[in-house]
Amino acid sequence: MNSSSAYSGSVPPMPPPASANAPASKNSAADAFILTDAEQKQVNKLAARDREVRAHEQAHKAVGGQYTGAISYDYQRGPDGKQYAVGGEVPIDASEIPGDPEATIEKMRVVKAAALAPAEPSGQDRKVAAMADAKSAQARAELNAQKAEEADPNAPKNPLNPDINAQLAEMRQQDEAESEGPNNPAETAPTDMTAYAAHAYQQQSRAITALAA
Repeated sequence: MNSSSAYSGSVPPMPPPASANAPASKNSAADAFILTDAEQKQVNKLAARDREVRAHEQAHKAVGGQYTGAISYDYQRGPDGKQYAVGGEVPIDASEIPGDPEATIEKMRVVKAAALAPAEPSGQDRKVAAMADAKSAQARAELNAQKAEEADPNAPKNPLNPDINAQLAEMRQQDEAESEGPNNPAETAPTDMTAYAAHAYQQQSRAITALAA
């Protein structure tokens, strides 16, 4: 997504039930779906998942504000013929603001708040929040260096905190290692903060599907 970054706060999509592709019976008089007990239970689960996914994504969107894009959902057709949201994604611009560390600090504050906005942030949401903290700390170091130089132009310039850069590099390497695992040979690891959560949820979804199978 060019200079933008994205994360998704959705719960992993549910594997389709065995009866998901089977035609539902209808009442010839009312032309209404007649569901078996098993199908009704599946509809109830899908409806609950739909509410959970929408609330999760909308929480990210509401707090992320101007830095977020449109929410997109993954749908699954239920035995009743309706479409239910079972996964989703909301893009967020989590790039630094070049030459303006103070603005970057404020932006990362919003990014972190958006990542942790849902009632139950996922592990990936927390990872995005941690990276926002690291970028904010790096920007704060830049801001302090600028202020020190303004106070004493002849003072030696301090380099950025190497620990912060190392933390960011370690997070990138960790995500790349997870992306290149045996279950994901064809995937490309996201760079910086790009699609971190969306990427993780896809992996989780495949794992759940495999277990269900």
